[in-house]
Amino acid sequence: MRRFNYIETAVMLATVLQWLVLATITGTIVGTGTSLFLHALHFLTDHPAVFIPLWVQMLLLPIGGLLNGLLLYYGRRANTTGLKDSAIAAVHHQNGRMPFKTVLVKPVAALITLASGGSAGKEGPCSHIGGTLASGLGRVFGLNVELQKRLVACGVSAGFASVFGTPIAGAIYGVEVLAIGRIRHDFLFPAIIAGVASFEISKFWGIPYHYYAIQALPEFSEIIFLKTVIIGCVCGVAAWIFVDLVGWFKGAFNSLRERFNIWPPFMPLLGGILLSVLIIFIPTDYLGLSTHLMDDALEGQAMPYLGFFWKALLVAITLGSGFYGGIVTPQFVIGALVGSSVAPLLGIHPTLGAAVGLVSVVAAASNTPVAAILMGVELFGGVAGTVYVAGASIAAYLVIGHRSVYPDQVLAYPKSSWMQVQPDLPLGQEKVRLSYGLLKWLSKYQLGRGLEKLWRRKPRR
Repeated sequence: MRRFNYIETAVMLATVLQWLVLATITGTIVGTGTSLFLHALHFLTDHPAVFIPLWVQMLLLPIGGLLNGLLLYYGRRANTTGLKDSAIAAVHHQNGRMPFKTVLVKPVAALITLASGGSAGKEGPCSHIGGTLASGLGRVFGLNVELQKRLVACGVSAGFASVFGTPIAGAIYGVEVLAIGRIRHDFLFPAIIAGVASFEISKFWGIPYHYYAIQALPEFSEIIFLKTVIIGCVCGVAAWIFVDLVGWFKGAFNSLRERFNIWPPFMPLLGGILLSVLIIFIPTDYLGLSTHLMDDALEGQAMPYLGFFWKALLVAITLGSGFYGGIVTPQFVIGALVGSSVAPLLGIHPTLGAAVGLVSVVAAASNTPVAAILMGVELFGGVAGTVYVAGASIAAYLVIGHRSVYPDQVLAYPKSSWMQVQPDLPLGQEKVRLSYGLLKWLSKYQLGRGLEKLWRRKPRR
């Protein structure tokens, strides 16, 4: 029998105490920073009684694009550190370091994007604020590299927890989003402490949160469970379309800029002009956050079948052309629209379909199924609802394959035993191949080589 190691226990208790202090301080500071941003956003955008004429909206979009382009262009030039302002890159490649001088650039750019009507989310600047403030705090405390990485993950978790009002799901999201197929358990405790602290301080500063009660939630049924899995598969396809649209428009605008040698700040301006033309034909409901569409879907209202595509298209143009904004809130809206429109076809109440779809698209597009399931628990509650959400989220996560809205996300393990990967490479650099066992089995039917060649020619995101 192994002798009880008192030194190990003392070290673990000291670790708990260490992170109770560090993560609480981080969560408090990040929650305060994100609360300032959210109050500014609410002031600029929460005016439902104000009707904006179409021609005014068509002017605001190009103006917002130009202001975004100028701010981001000169903001990046002010970053003389050579560090990327990406929390995921900071953890994987920069020893937990992020540029601090440009901490306000992205939040201000996001305010301009959303106030001018750009289709994006609000969580991106909050996670940026969280990661940057946490990185700076780590340098003030003189933390070593490993602690610095954990603290940056804490900051991201705190940012998500503050913006959505889901402290546990936000904490897990900030850790799970770092890599596909791997969760750093040593990051979990500090992330949860930071998430809870940020959530509580945000409530103290008066940030409102909205939770949903699914009135139509049925008792558990195997048939309904299978139907929700089908909804999850459809949401996985929708997330696939969304990710590829964002990637395609980023590539298209970059190619346009390089071919005609266009000054970079003008690219969001062009994106704003394109959005202005499109809203002549597409309802302006899909501009901005569009959370009212998500609310309508969760209330059981009938939603258009192509609603998810219009939202995905406008978000892809907004972010692809160079506007700055978050990319998770659009996933909420897209998922709710898909789930609400598909559910009646399967004999399910649209409210349940919207709830399942909301978290499924997040699980797929962000590759964060565990955080998505917990988000469903915190937003909707109910044991039966959790089971439905879990099955659909995992199905969507598998269907989308090895794609993500985060290009810096690292691929740690493949999603299927029928595939092989070279681990710990960022998406886009990864080498995903069919496994030898599958190719050997398929070779009996002369299909192996053909499928492998087709797979290698397939463009990756």
